[in-house]
Amino acid sequence: MTKADLIAILGKRTGIEREVVSAVVEAFMDQVKTSLEQGEDVHMRGFGSFLVKQKAQKTGRLLPQNTPIIIPAHVAPAFKPAESWVDSMKEKTSGKA
Repeated sequence: MTKADLIAILGKRTGIEREVVSAVVEAFMDQVKTSLEQGEDVHMRGFGSFLVKQKAQKTGRLLPQNTPIIIPAHVAPAFKPAESWVDSMKEKTSGKA
């Protein structure tokens, strides 16, 4: 699903004009990004949490030259789904193979 698909579906489900839905979705994404950039996690009960993860320094390798490099410590955005959502997905997909 793309952002355009999401906007179209939300517009149909709510009866709100596409332009308004698009503005709300954009504002939501901007606020999540801003909060994460400021080091704040965003928690949405029943859905999940957008988190700022601390990554430790580690050694990597440039494969073409086969030389080691140091990857410095940094922060990265992450998403952790709510346990209730994960459990629901497990139940729905457990019968499918």
